[in-house]
Amino acid sequence: MDWIRVTKSGKDLTGLKGRLSEVTEEELKKHNKKDDCWICIRGFVYNVSPYMEYHPGGEDELMRAAGSDGTDLFDQVHRWVNYESMLKECLVGRMAVKPIVPKDHRIDYCEEKRVLNGMLPEIQVTDKLATENPSSPSYDWFQTDSLVTIVIYTKQKAISLDSVIVDHQDGSFRAETIVKDCSYLIHLGLSHEVQEDFSVRVVENVGKVEIVLKKRENTSWKCLGHPLEKHNSFIPKKDAGLYFRKCKLISKEDITHDTKLFCLMLPPSTHLQVPIGLHVYLKLTITGTEIVKPYTPVSDSLLSKFKEPILPNNKCIYFLIKIYPAGLFTPEFDHLQIGDLVSVSSPEGNFKISKLQELEDLFLLAAGTGFTPMVKILNYALTNIPSLRKVKLMFFNKTEDDIIWRSQLEKLALKDERFDAEFVLSAPNSEWNGKQGHISPALLSDFFKRSVEKSKVLLCICGPTPFTEQGIMLLQDLNFSTDEIHSFTA
Repeated sequence: MDWIRVTKSGKDLTGLKGRLSEVTEEELKKHNKKDDCWICIRGFVYNVSPYMEYHPGGEDELMRAAGSDGTDLFDQVHRWVNYESMLKECLVGRMAVKPIVPKDHRIDYCEEKRVLNGMLPEIQVTDKLATENPSSPSYDWFQTDSLVTIVIYTKQKAISLDSVIVDHQDGSFRAETIVKDCSYLIHLGLSHEVQEDFSVRVVENVGKVEIVLKKRENTSWKCLGHPLEKHNSFIPKKDAGLYFRKCKLISKEDITHDTKLFCLMLPPSTHLQVPIGLHVYLKLTITGTEIVKPYTPVSDSLLSKFKEPILPNNKCIYFLIKIYPAGLFTPEFDHLQIGDLVSVSSPEGNFKISKLQELEDLFLLAAGTGFTPMVKILNYALTNIPSLRKVKLMFFNKTEDDIIWRSQLEKLALKDERFDAEFVLSAPNSEWNGKQGHISPALLSDFFKRSVEKSKVLLCICGPTPFTEQGIMLLQDLNFSTDEIHSFTA
């Protein structure tokens, strides 16, 4: 909030009196001191000297990118931060290097003249990607009197419905397909209007995606549409940027004294399923500045839908969010009324569901709302992994009142003998009979024991950064390998 007040003060934060300029690499390198620090992020240069004292990571972190391109460093540390909004008053200008624009980006006429073939002759692929993966996806399209079908050929067999994200709004059609760690994008201004609802189908054994649109009028299309930004591109997922759509708040429910379950509904013209173990970013505009925070969607309950259906028309996303009264984001989020809109990004994260296949032991280590990434993993493992012998959750909280879904976890332990939950409190009352204290070798070694020697095990850990870092070290000391440990960001 202090930084937001500075940006609203009318001070010249760039030192250029509002004048924007093109910045050469040589010029950028000169500005590498704390009181004169320029940083380039995705082609734009910012004077971050005024921001130094407000940066949560301290001055030293910002200085790592002083006078240079800090895009990669930024993405590693906090890709979710909306730097464009936070630093807009610090914008010096654009880097002088002109980007190479693929040929199909310059096309402003109708994409293809053929009625039955919408495949473009070229595809935007980075040189590195072309070397690593020569089999780039492609697409085609065909039509009937009432329907238009877009077919994406991924040339990969590990494609599922949650690999495909489709958004159609204001005549813009956007279909992103995640192929391994890369993103294939179709982005078009459709030549004719279509209805809001559409269907998405995946033929997994051949890696084919079919998106069926309903025409508003039964007329023959001469072309599918004209290309928009990054159309027909195939790039690493980390370079794809965040894409948001507006979702409607339809319910909120108290779970603990300071944690609530929020339900957001996707637009009717969106297909999005968040894969297990991945998160999204929620965006709100607070006092004129866009604030973005990462959250992991959860099931609506651990019990009511024990086998959670994954359907193309599943339109609800649930979030367990702790409200911090002195925080910037969560109080504003809590003040939203039913029917208000929230911007939700496409899924992000590096968890692979293949980690759960043929698993024998699943150990979950969580503190506070670090429990949220565990919810869907817990449900999925107990329901879909026949080799699973044991699931153990060690859940750290301050008091009994802080334990999220305690009664549901206890009922789940009674319902499924493979599941065991241990609650540990750091500030219990005198009536508490369970474990207490902070994360320690003794607590972990007593609880996280393999069901059989050399069993296939996965340990998931999430909580505040110090908790996670210490937990990883302790687990490694207990002879769990780095390949057996996956940490989530709280």
